[in-house]
Amino acid sequence: MENRKITRLGREVSVVGLGCWQLGADWGDVDENDALAVLHAAADAGVTFFDTADVYGDGRSERLVGRFAAARDVFVATKMGRRVEQVPENYVRANFREWNDRSRRNLGVDTLDLVQLHCPPTPVYSADAVYDALDEMVSEGRIKAYGVSVETCEEALTALARPNVASVQIILNCLRLKPLERVLPAAAEAGAGIIARVPLASGLLSGRYTASTTFAANDHRTFNRHGEAFDVGETFSGVPYEAGLAAVERLRGLVPAERTLAQFALRWIIDQPGVSTVIPGARNALQATANTAAAALPPLSDEALAGVRETYDELVRPLVHDRW
Repeated sequence: MENRKITRLGREVSVVGLGCWQLGADWGDVDENDALAVLHAAADAGVTFFDTADVYGDGRSERLVGRFAAARDVFVATKMGRRVEQVPENYVRANFREWNDRSRRNLGVDTLDLVQLHCPPTPVYSADAVYDALDEMVSEGRIKAYGVSVETCEEALTALARPNVASVQIILNCLRLKPLERVLPAAAEAGAGIIARVPLASGLLSGRYTASTTFAANDHRTFNRHGEAFDVGETFSGVPYEAGLAAVERLRGLVPAERTLAQFALRWIIDQPGVSTVIPGARNALQATANTAAAALPPLSDEALAGVRETYDELVRPLVHDRW
């Protein structure tokens, strides 16, 4: 597995990581043994970067990752900030410390490898007191580093101007190209990591779904299609489902023989200059292993890259580009 250095983090991470939202909640039920099997399969395939959050299953994801990580040499990134009403006034030192204590208990560690602000209200990214509180937690040994998870490119650019922001987690995939314009170059110049999330557009880019596909009632692809529970960009990358299916059909023709659409989509992200790691989720060990195979593929051809851009510009850009 290729590893890439994040300068502000002071270490390398695997170019394919594992997103662990689905091990906690909002993707239908995942058995505990299956969840642990996913984690171990990913690590066995060379994954060293695991991303979770304190709200995934109300801590279930963190606890599972903690059990797994106790026996493996891996890097665990978690997130905080969505346990309260989403107003800037709740992003304060006292809450940060309470959330930090909880995550350290869940993960079974004294110091968190990386904590990320979990898509807070936009004004939070500009608040000096927020960064002062995070710097204090670094100096106290509560966290080794901190970063941000964002919804918009402007939020990312605001955070990257802060000297101690080690990483930016942002939606980047074949249906969300806007971060390529300014965010990835800015992160590279700053020495900050780019963590590409929602890489398969909530499974759309797996190529397995059709207009008749249904999802469980407790799956966000059912209950958040129009942003009812949280930012709609987190569900199918904010692309209307039918439009996403049309784009997928166009992309399918670009996939080389013997490769899956999912591997193609992941390789596309890996090929973007400035990406540190991409964090697909997986609901079983086979999915986890298949996702890591993208790291071993050769870079995509110029023709394939142009085809992705053309598909985006013609079918997707008008729907998403100016929103995030």
